[in-house]
Amino acid sequence: MVTMMHLITMRVGVITSIVVIMGVAVAAPAEVESKKPDRTPDRAQFVQQTFGPGAVVRAGASAAINQGLDTPHEWGQGAAGFGKRLGSALGKHIINKSIHYTVARIRHEEFGYHSSGKQGFGPRLKYALVSTVVTHKTTTGKPTIAAGELSGAFGSGLISRLWQPASLHTVSSGIASGGLTLGIDAGSHVLREFWPEIRHPHRHSRVQSAQETVQPASYQSNSTERDVDVRADGQ
Repeated sequence: MVTMMHLITMRVGVITSIVVIMGVAVAAPAEVESKKPDRTPDRAQFVQQTFGPGAVVRAGASAAINQGLDTPHEWGQGAAGFGKRLGSALGKHIINKSIHYTVARIRHEEFGYHSSGKQGFGPRLKYALVSTVVTHKTTTGKPTIAAGELSGAFGSGLISRLWQPASLHTVSSGIASGGLTLGIDAGSHVLREFWPEIRHPHRHSRVQSAQETVQPASYQSNSTERDVDVRADGQ
């Protein structure tokens, strides 16, 4: 049973990795919008994302899930097993963000997720998912491969094999772990994109209603102008 769970987890991670690599090839040319170069990574941002409350919550959730799945089986259950899984998740997270931040600084990439500012569910969802593999240059605002996020996910997945049980001391296990990290990052990006609506649904509904009210008035004005033009042409 435990071996089967390990195989399923590894396969899911590898499949996610393949999808991400394919997504880079497909999404990078399509995401052509540029942004203002005003999001240079800074140390305060790195410290917040690496050691802040969100990092602890994420590591705790990961440890709890692995505890429930009893993976790695060699770490056992109880407080001791949970402590090992929590320490492993925190260690992997710190390595992930350290690599991500360093590569982002070197390549002048944005660090962390920034909301799209787009309208409509579809465009916003696409932006959130694509942002896992495509980011923007802080120097030009042009889109580029998210080398920092990709190297952080797969680098931490491989390095974390050093303290994992012997059964997980494999390259495929490290790649699978990196793929799962990217999948979690994609979900996190989607949550952050739609969090304002999730947190204040009534406020979002009022804004949307106001926008829909303005649109017919604009359409009516344009229609009137077109009618005047038609009458003028007829005369």
